[in-house]
Amino acid sequence: MEFSEEQVRDILELKDRISQQIEKHKEEIESLEKNLTILNVVLKQSSFTKASLLEASTKSEAPIPLTKTSDGSVIANAYVTPEQVSIILEDGVGLQPETPPFKSFFVERIIGEMKKKDSFEADNGKIQRESIIDCIINKNGSKIREIIIKNYRQKERVNEIINTAAWSLSKMIDNSS
Repeated sequence: MEFSEEQVRDILELKDRISQQIEKHKEEIESLEKNLTILNVVLKQSSFTKASLLEASTKSEAPIPLTKTSDGSVIANAYVTPEQVSIILEDGVGLQPETPPFKSFFVERIIGEMKKKDSFEADNGKIQRESIIDCIINKNGSKIREIIIKNYRQKERVNEIINTAAWSLSKMIDNSS
């Protein structure tokens, strides 16, 4: 089967686009793996147990640094307590809540899906309505200062919240510049 020059050009363009997408996703995966390694170290140091078994405290002992995917610089720190995950942005990191992908990905897709599952469980009597996950965004003027996720309830959710927050904040910085 022979292809015209135009078809060959289209095939080569498609090949280049696919290669670029693969490279882009490799970088994102490397960043997620790096953040996961950091989380594992922190969790081992703090001997993480089920949230329901932890004693109430105001902050976890060691903050979990959230790093920028491109250069590894710290953009925020996460503090985990039995009741909530608090993500506090570093001084000098000024991000608007409207900057993509914060609302569309982090708030609506990640936290929103968790909220849907919790609402379903509450409707079926498995959990109390007060136990449904909630996201609070505290601002300093128009900029995000702190993101508080209340009622995360499951250790797996902590990992997902921290990883997706790190990725979202990093992308927001890229989209702001």
